[in-house]
Amino acid sequence: MEEPMFSVIVPATTANLGPGYDSIGLALALYMTVEVHRSAQWSVRFDGEEYADLPIDETNLIIQTTKTVANRYGKELEPYALYVKSEIPLGKGLGSSATAIAAGIEIANELLTLSLSPREKVRIGSEIEGHSDNVAAALLGGVTITYFIDGEMEIVQLPEPKIGCVLLVPPNALKTSDSRGLLPKDLSHQTASAGNAASNVMVAAVTLGDWKLAAKMMEKDVFHEPHRKPLLQDFDRIREFCHGLGAYGMTISGAGPSLFIAVENGTEENVARRLEKEFPYYRGIAVTPAHTGSNIKKDAH
Repeated sequence: MEEPMFSVIVPATTANLGPGYDSIGLALALYMTVEVHRSAQWSVRFDGEEYADLPIDETNLIIQTTKTVANRYGKELEPYALYVKSEIPLGKGLGSSATAIAAGIEIANELLTLSLSPREKVRIGSEIEGHSDNVAAALLGGVTITYFIDGEMEIVQLPEPKIGCVLLVPPNALKTSDSRGLLPKDLSHQTASAGNAASNVMVAAVTLGDWKLAAKMMEKDVFHEPHRKPLLQDFDRIREFCHGLGAYGMTISGAGPSLFIAVENGTEENVARRLEKEFPYYRGIAVTPAHTGSNIKKDAH
């Protein structure tokens, strides 16, 4: 295969961080790389087996997003061939769909010279995905907090998180739509107030760099954890074991089924191996936050 015109690199994300439901995202240093090649027709080729069942024609989410952006700005887009390599587990609550959407936005922006601002990219991605937490973190990096309600959008990026991260990834995927179906339509005022308080303190603690307190609040979610955790094997035992290892805290990554553990920076490898040994059903991945979001890499030649 000839050298690509350019490549797009997008990080994985974990969303919610407990009570920050549909609002808070954290970019992770696991990446999807999409090479863009000239071609007579649209196509996608994946490296590896995990993504083998995804569409490889124009119905692929990356291509759909690219064409949606072009149409939004009244532009015509020639076809291209995409070659995708990804470290991100598919359908495991690590933002794989947001990563694809972010890649499509970046590809359209580059090919059509749209010069979109970061805010414009996040708005487009949020409208496509229907919520803003994952896509904002994928595009911007670091910790992002967004308000995306009835078309109104606000974005706050918090200081670079000085933590290590561990992901526990089970073998089976879980569709976000199925996981959302577990949630109640309404919450009592008392329950919502408790969740709101936990989220407020968590955000303040992250801003101050106090991840010990942030993770304590992360574990006090009432919006989705109580309804989703019955599907997650050994959830309570894993949380207790994490505390015994000195981890800051554990929560569901996005809609699940993966689990996200915040740990002291530099301890993530040890914690991941200990957890993997104790709970062999899961694969332990040690990772750090990604401080930058999606970016374009052009061939040096």
